[in-house]
Amino acid sequence: MKRSNLNGLYALTPDEPDTVALLARVQEAIIGGARVVQYRHKGAAWQLKLEQAKALVTLCRAHQVPLIVNDDLALALAVDADGLHLGAQDGSLMEARRQLGPDKWLGASCYAQIELAEQAIAQGADHVAFGSFFASQVKPGAVRPPVQLLVAARRLKVPVVAIGGITLSNAKSLITAGADCLAVITALFSAPDVAAVSRQFTDLFKSEGHETKSKTL
Repeated sequence: MKRSNLNGLYALTPDEPDTVALLARVQEAIIGGARVVQYRHKGAAWQLKLEQAKALVTLCRAHQVPLIVNDDLALALAVDADGLHLGAQDGSLMEARRQLGPDKWLGASCYAQIELAEQAIAQGADHVAFGSFFASQVKPGAVRPPVQLLVAARRLKVPVVAIGGITLSNAKSLITAGADCLAVITALFSAPDVAAVSRQFTDLFKSEGHETKSKTL
């Protein structure tokens, strides 16, 4: 997938210590239509993160889906991930871009501020994320921007990711407002049938006129 074509369901991995179980659930998400996978495992030991990230890179490449590492440049480089995502306190975007090179994905959390997104793009980010739009089990105290922020973000000319408490019942409002991607953890990976829920999220994009773009890397 070309970086400028980022769209659809963006699967954020749950904190799963069992690598085999994690791979099985991520594969289901991809089969259902997830377009990007981000490896996120807060608090895990380095060896476990290295094991899981390596395995996920192999899985995702087999399905031609990018694997992005959350908040850890060293890990992204160690496993040759397709990209990196950084929060405001997780290091320099400019340094990350320098070390990753021009062809890797680089996303930035911008919370509720268009200005942060503009700065991130200037520093090398090729997509930006806003949220938490709804109450989130993962980050219950996160800032809550209005959905209208996504309308304003259309002028940024890079793909925009919405995150935070997203479910099948509230997702459509974010897509309508302008989100190119929906980053989902709980509503996706806590489901009894991950592939089915992934497919339902994917269908929401189609119903809003977002055609699934080529997966050519």
